[in-house]
Amino acid sequence: MNFPDSKPATYIFNLFTKGHERSIRAKQNILSSIFIKGFSILISLIMLPLTLSYVNASQYGIWLTLSSIVAWFSFFDIGLTQGLRNKFAEAKAKNDDSLARVYVSTTYAILGITFFSLWVIFMVVNQWLDWSAILKVPSEMKGEVTILALVVFTYFCMQFVFRIIATILIADQRPALSSLLDLLGQLLCLLIIFILVKTTEGSLIKLGLALCISPLVILIGANLFFYKGRYERFRPRFTDIKFSYGRDLLNLGIIFFVIQVAAIIQFQTANIIIARSFGTADVTSYNVVYRYFGVLNMLTVIFVTPFWSASTEAFLKKDIEWIKNGIKKYNLLNLLLIGAGILMLIFSGVIYRFWLGEGKVNIPFSLSLWGFLYFNVIIYGSKYVSFLNGINALRLQFISSLISPFLYIAAALILIRFYQSGVYSLFIASIIANFNAFLIAPLQYHMIINKDRRGIWIK
Repeated sequence: MNFPDSKPATYIFNLFTKGHERSIRAKQNILSSIFIKGFSILISLIMLPLTLSYVNASQYGIWLTLSSIVAWFSFFDIGLTQGLRNKFAEAKAKNDDSLARVYVSTTYAILGITFFSLWVIFMVVNQWLDWSAILKVPSEMKGEVTILALVVFTYFCMQFVFRIIATILIADQRPALSSLLDLLGQLLCLLIIFILVKTTEGSLIKLGLALCISPLVILIGANLFFYKGRYERFRPRFTDIKFSYGRDLLNLGIIFFVIQVAAIIQFQTANIIIARSFGTADVTSYNVVYRYFGVLNMLTVIFVTPFWSASTEAFLKKDIEWIKNGIKKYNLLNLLLIGAGILMLIFSGVIYRFWLGEGKVNIPFSLSLWGFLYFNVIIYGSKYVSFLNGINALRLQFISSLISPFLYIAAALILIRFYQSGVYSLFIASIIANFNAFLIAPLQYHMIINKDRRGIWIK
């Protein structure tokens, strides 16, 4: 391959092709993920108006609400796929393909049995549910919405099993390929909806089928493709299903499950507290700021995701210097994002008006300021949390996740009721409640890596 004889081109080429194999893989995945996520956002922007030209806003709202309700059943995973992510990475780092295949096979079996059972129960219960009353839609839509609920729930149960391949890709330090599966599902969905717009009348059920079947086809195809190719040696087999190994996955998974629940409780209660304390208009203001500065966190996730499973491998192989270098580079990334965030903060008022329209939403500067500070706290702690997740050092994070939801709600209510603080109180409360991110996780990393301490730090 010929590259122009220039220092910038040579530097870029060397950046992504030279160095430690683990680092090269991470950088290539980050670059690929940036392009994939960019296309994914573009498709989302195109798909929304196209979908609204096929069904009206009210019908699309039914789909969104129903999908949100069904998504809560994801709790039945109880963190099993997160447990697989670490256990698979550990087995692969030890070159124990047999053990990795047992973990993969057992995960497919447990999730298959769990979600098939849920699907059977839903099939029975669904005929007694009045979805028109649940979603508060006209009674004449009851039959259509009931069928849609069955379509959505069937898709949900199937994709949860077939999506295990995406977890394996991430565990194998190939998150870009996992993101590519989502992008391909979006592209297929966009194509089908375009065909529906051109050939049929608006139908909520047809829209639901398009949105559900498209990603499922891609996931099933990915399972067939990867288990006949790159991951043939890890292909799930009935003979490798060992439910006794499921205990390892579940023990680790339940810890991740509790941590996820704590985060969801914090996020979901924010809107309720704001609505009851200030008003629904302020809920919109809060969410606009959350999405605006959340872009910084989205970028961080792209860069930090490969570090999780790479840390698993590096720590097992005692490659401490690689871990230290990784943290140093993420600290430089933090500084760059702080600079970008400051510019976003300075021009936030202008961007809000351009994005939302003049006078549509009232967003005081104090709300933007605390939103900026909150996301910087999350970004700062994410690299340490990712490392600790990768080496299963979860006890302190688990304990803090039991405390954080109560601390969050208490801090928010005290700030609002006793100090008459504004909506920005929710961001301040979030910072306080996420003490693990800015205090415990960095300390835990320091004790493990720099001080070589074990005990409670490594558990």
